[in-house]
Amino acid sequence: MLVENYPFTITRPGDIARPYIPITIINPENKKELNVFALIDTGADECALPASFAPPLGHNLQSGYQKKISTGNGITVAYSHTVYIKAFDFLTENVLIDFMPNLQIPLLGVKSFLSNFTLKIDYTDKNFSIL
Repeated sequence: MLVENYPFTITRPGDIARPYIPITIINPENKKELNVFALIDTGADECALPASFAPPLGHNLQSGYQKKISTGNGITVAYSHTVYIKAFDFLTENVLIDFMPNLQIPLLGVKSFLSNFTLKIDYTDKNFSIL
């Protein structure tokens, strides 16, 4: 994937601009998909999606692999399901992603996504590059 100087995005009124990218989340079993903006989160070990994304993708949230994970807000329960994540011309395949009940925005963490790239975030100019 090659994306240079992609501008930060404001997703909610009154919020600050952050490094969001448009992604498509795909359920490999039924090909249902969601197009959303996801936050590049270099502090997240794994990718995570809001639990509310599970039904439109055809996943039964609680039938996923249940685990307890540590977040900035403490310990929470997550349910892992297999998805593809498409961003620009890059496609992950069959990655287990955590669906989290208290999460509001999709997060692209190191495992399964950011570890595939060289990332440059320019907070001064409010843009980023993924190489």
